[in-house]
Amino acid sequence: MAQSPPPFPLKAAIAGRCPRCGQGKLFDGFLTLAPRCGHCGLDYSFIDSGDGPAVLVTLLAGFVVVGLALWVEVAYEPPFWVHLMVFFPLTIIVCLGLLRPLKSFMIAAQYHHKAEEGRLRDE
Repeated sequence: MAQSPPPFPLKAAIAGRCPRCGQGKLFDGFLTLAPRCGHCGLDYSFIDSGDGPAVLVTLLAGFVVVGLALWVEVAYEPPFWVHLMVFFPLTIIVCLGLLRPLKSFMIAAQYHHKAEEGRLRDE
């Protein structure tokens, strides 16, 4: 059986699938990684997405939510409680909605580019 090429990282990330085969689940829970791919058996112990996904989510969600809050404030001048009732839940929804796909993308990109810890060369 010929092994198919690995899926494009963005495709695997959106689906939350294995970065090697694109079939098995990457996550066991919302953000908890499975120990290995159920389809091809890839061991996920090499994965270390670090703080990258959280930083990207913070930057993207902050840009979207703060931008909308400023626009609403300038255009409508609502009371503070309106901002709290609208933009607090929006912040939670945007952050949780982006976190899993961005974590999955960082993992797929790490696998695709064969990224590993930096090491000093022995000369």
